[in-house]
Amino acid sequence: MKNTLLSILLFVCGIFVSNAQQTISGNFLPAENYKWLIAYHLIPGSQRYVADTAIKNGSFSLEIQENAPTGIYRIVYAVPQEEFYFDVIYNGKESIELQFTTENGVRFMSSKENTLYSSYFNQINEIENNIISFYNSGNTNKKDFLKLMSDLKSHQDNFESKSNGLLVNTFIKANAPYVSENYETVEAFINHKKEHYFSKMDFSDKILQSSEYLTSKITNYVFTSLPIGVNALDDSQNAMIANVELVQRKLHSQDKKYATSAFYALWKMASQNGLNAVSDFIYKTSLNTLAVETNNAEITNEVKVHQRLRLGEIAPNLTWIENGIEKNLNTLTGSQNYIIIFWSSTCSHCLKDLPILHEALKTHPNTKVIAVGLEDDESNWLQESKKLTDFTHVIALKKWESDYAKLYDIHQTPSYFILNSKKEFVAYPETNEEVLDFLTTKN
Repeated sequence: MKNTLLSILLFVCGIFVSNAQQTISGNFLPAENYKWLIAYHLIPGSQRYVADTAIKNGSFSLEIQENAPTGIYRIVYAVPQEEFYFDVIYNGKESIELQFTTENGVRFMSSKENTLYSSYFNQINEIENNIISFYNSGNTNKKDFLKLMSDLKSHQDNFESKSNGLLVNTFIKANAPYVSENYETVEAFINHKKEHYFSKMDFSDKILQSSEYLTSKITNYVFTSLPIGVNALDDSQNAMIANVELVQRKLHSQDKKYATSAFYALWKMASQNGLNAVSDFIYKTSLNTLAVETNNAEITNEVKVHQRLRLGEIAPNLTWIENGIEKNLNTLTGSQNYIIIFWSSTCSHCLKDLPILHEALKTHPNTKVIAVGLEDDESNWLQESKKLTDFTHVIALKKWESDYAKLYDIHQTPSYFILNSKKEFVAYPETNEEVLDFLTTKN
């Protein structure tokens, strides 16, 4: 639903000027899917609430107050807010009319800033795709290559001229691509493209720092500007780390809130893709210090949770009393897999699903289950846990606020973790079916 192009590229910081009142208006389709929207003004590393309004029968009109800051406004139309949004350029001199559809995202009906932006990036992407096709086809014709370079330069010059005096001009200039004056092999072209990647980018520009455009360019550079032929994971991560080091030099003396958000975006991308060496390097050399300096404890906590629960890590220890003897997860032996289930005797899904899983696991004798009950008291838990005789039971009082719920970052029940014989995380299934599928197909 989110318009990816705009969410990555359409951003500008605010400049306070005296403006006539303008509006952002338009339609959402299908109308029955949308009821309310909120507008935020983006600032370096953050955003500020501007206004909100109802969407009535698919239509909305958002009045922007006089003297409101110009720049990029984020339009949020559903929750979670970080997923369902698109951004618009607001210059204080023109009203914006748009249409948003679930299938195609946002399209601007009127707004010189936004239509120029869309046209510029659509066309430059097309030319760059033609360059990729040129090399992929094995074409070595110098005349064809120089024609592509001429098209690239003409497009850039044309849009820089068209956008003169507009907010979008900052981004068009910053995005100026590398243009070769002579024919180059693909290896030479890629190396020069990487060398000039940030040549037109002023990292101290507050307009760029107030956008996600710069963060997107940084992220793209770190994870895609790799030497040709690098395939091994370790080699790829080493190349990415070298790219991170360049970004660190670029952002060393820049706004700390922006730098924090940029390195957090890099860390998140690396961690989501299992690039542990890269994510750890980003955290240890930049993000940890920046999070402290900007008083952003949420980032520090998220990183620590990720590091202790990610695939391949040894599961945090659990202890319990069994027949008067204290036992713990770390010292268990004899099973090919261990399943940790966080459940509750007051959770209807758990009471339905766990007996089914309990029965199905009888055909998997090399699997041991540790069921951690998140409870307010013992009474109900004692009654329900007795029905699951093959499980080892652990109780965690204080429910969501219990130490184990926090240790394993539990926010819903049931939650499943599958470990191998070494107690290392190997899977995070979401359902009974996924648990059984893993045990059947992976063992």
